[in-house]
Amino acid sequence: MIVGLEIDGAGADPAAWRGAEVDPRAILTGALAVRAAQRAEAAGVDLLTFADALEAPEDVPGRVSVRLDALGLAARVAPVTERIGLLPVITVTHTEPFHVQASVATLDHISGGRAGWVAEVSTSGAAAAVVGRREPVPAAETWREARYVVDVSRRLWDSWEDDAIIRDATTGRYVDRDKLHYVDFSSTTFSVKGPSIVPRPPQGHPVTAIRLNSLEAIEAARDAELVLLPYSDDLTTQLQALRDTNHRSTDASESTSSRWSASGGEGAGSRGSGRSGESGRASGGGDERAGNCGSGGGEGTGSRGSGRGGESGGGRRASGGEGERGGEGAGSWRRASGGESERGGEGERGGEGAGGWWRASGGEGE
Repeated sequence: MIVGLEIDGAGADPAAWRGAEVDPRAILTGALAVRAAQRAEAAGVDLLTFADALEAPEDVPGRVSVRLDALGLAARVAPVTERIGLLPVITVTHTEPFHVQASVATLDHISGGRAGWVAEVSTSGAAAAVVGRREPVPAAETWREARYVVDVSRRLWDSWEDDAIIRDATTGRYVDRDKLHYVDFSSTTFSVKGPSIVPRPPQGHPVTAIRLNSLEAIEAARDAELVLLPYSDDLTTQLQALRDTNHRSTDASESTSSRWSASGGEGAGSRGSGRSGESGRASGGGDERAGNCGSGGGEGTGSRGSGRGGESGGGRRASGGEGERGGEGAGSWRRASGGESERGGEGERGGEGAGGWWRASGGEGE
């Protein structure tokens, strides 16, 4: 079992900020989040999610609607924790995809390979008005776009080869530019050239989570390594719908010939993924396998969603010959949660300490 805790202001109770042990000013310094994170880590909690929203704060008596940016708060918590996973909510509807992946990669570096993110969307007119970037769009369209954001994020994390950092003081070279690659990604709403401005994350691919809070999110959940199931009297129906979606995705994958496509540029090494209609991607590393979905039992508790061969563990790359690798420590969350690892081939490696926050929660070591 993986146990998670959500951090949101002073707590879930609207009156928590008025408690005797709470300094209301600490909500905006990060001190409350740090205290909660350290207590959670000491208690054996596996991961933290950090709530976020784009709507302007409201003046509602008895409630604190002001919060710090989730990703920034996770970065504040990272240096004062050692084992616990850190997954901030990032609303991709109003955030540039290139910056999303760079921020998550940065969090993975400064936390020593403990980062992830909860990909979220927004259909709120209030949020759209605050950001001013675009008009609100239907939920189905936002989740379709979110799947593209997840896809291009993984491609950009793969745009740096593992040994692109040289650190050669004698020659003065820090980066081997020949080991950075374009991704040349285009979707219906955005395009990204690449490469990323941040080196490959320690995990290869930081953990991607989806909160299953609507029917439209079910298709997107198959792109995640972690699915968060809010408490509901209808939880059984939610789980069955997710399983049905995974079965349909598997059927679509088996009927489509898998192939690798290099994405342009000089020796481009990014993973190419073909979409089979609206229902997802043709896998390059074998058939997609639906993960076992268990009841989370609470908002902050996540059960594993669909696992795909090679994709969550740093991704395979079509670089022509060797070079199939899972990244440093990539894929360890799957073993910790009962999934099978499919990181075969030459060049695979676990990396020192990477992915340890999953292994520490009961998973196998390498």
